[in-house]
Amino acid sequence: MKLNIREFSSKSAGFRAELESLLAWDSVSDANVQQSVTDIVTQVRARGDEALVEFTNRFDRRDVKHAKELEISREQMAQAKSRVSEALVSSLEAAAKRVRDYHEHQVQNSWQYQEADGTVLGQKVTPLDRVGVYVPGGKAAYPSSVLMNVMPAKVAGVGEIIMVVPTPDGFVNDIVLTAAYIAGVDRVFTVGGAQAIAALAYGTQSVPKVDKIVGPGNIYVATAKRMVFGAVGIDMIAGPSEILVVCDGKTNPDWIAMDLFSQAEHDEDAQSILISPNMDYIQQVKQAMERLIETQSRKDIIKVSLENRGAFIHVLDMEEAIEIANLVAAEHLELSVDEPEKWAQKIRHAGAIFMGRHTPEALGDYCAGPNHVLPTSGTARFSSPLGVYDFQKRSSLINCSPEGASNLAKIASPLARGESLEAHAMSAEYRILKD
Repeated sequence: MKLNIREFSSKSAGFRAELESLLAWDSVSDANVQQSVTDIVTQVRARGDEALVEFTNRFDRRDVKHAKELEISREQMAQAKSRVSEALVSSLEAAAKRVRDYHEHQVQNSWQYQEADGTVLGQKVTPLDRVGVYVPGGKAAYPSSVLMNVMPAKVAGVGEIIMVVPTPDGFVNDIVLTAAYIAGVDRVFTVGGAQAIAALAYGTQSVPKVDKIVGPGNIYVATAKRMVFGAVGIDMIAGPSEILVVCDGKTNPDWIAMDLFSQAEHDEDAQSILISPNMDYIQQVKQAMERLIETQSRKDIIKVSLENRGAFIHVLDMEEAIEIANLVAAEHLELSVDEPEKWAQKIRHAGAIFMGRHTPEALGDYCAGPNHVLPTSGTARFSSPLGVYDFQKRSSLINCSPEGASNLAKIASPLARGESLEAHAMSAEYRILKD
């Protein structure tokens, strides 16, 4: 199959503008989506279960009579697990263990220290009480998303995890429920869309209010998450999935072709980019892609994705390749090169860095251990992967001794009076020890 993928050269006069155009992604909802989500969130907040049932029946084509029918028990999750093949259950359990083991290294602990005058300062780390996890539903379901969102919350010590997953036409995905059971989800509700986000954010008679909502979803889910932020915390507003491969021209072209396909097959808006200083190699990869795409069941999606948002970028050398990689700040960055550790040290912006020729991004999606919930659309410049730290909060600790309070008050009082806050100043001054 012929693929019309854009080819850029870093030497061309308009390269930076072309690159910015290629990377541009507007995730802002249009007016119709905004209005629909506003109506749904308002109704669920005001009417609770009644609105939740109404929207579930309308959007998921179901015939639910009472909100109690929306919940799936732990026993039902266990039954779903019994219907899944032993091989798949084994893989889910192995992946869950690897994800848990990795995230245990991220746990933050409380700390404190004592100053010479007896004052104690520190930080208390506490897990969130309750978290909501949104999981896309139907036949295009992602059990790996369950593990990646739930396991760090479990490691953090979150008190209760509520999962919501839509079941269009009543289709319940046994693999997703199996993943939820293995990961230790406490309660599951078969609701989706903006109505599920509203239920988690504000609570209904059946769905408990949570402290934070995590997990991917469509534009209605993303818009709802943005709308309820402040009432609850959220993980991020994610854009389409993306991969940037930097290759020195020594990796099997078929391998790189398939790595690029692995993101393109997600959806038509996904982005796959190859950067290399070897122009002949770029052509070899393109030829491999045109040959191998015929073997892919999602070839039509892959083709649209590659032709709309994919690119080959020819650069002068590896130094320039790394410079451009930092400009892109990709969600997934593969360094398929000699000495990948050396080049990784020069990367400042990337969601996850896959080092070496034998480390495809696909392994990170499922079972390597690090989280696959990553910043997209250049937000790796200031954001990080989902982790245990997203499910813990920190409180400052201050315990002044009499001498310490007196010493601090002598500093605070002039500052407070300088801001014309007399009560602040006097509150501090009361603690000054008399000679």
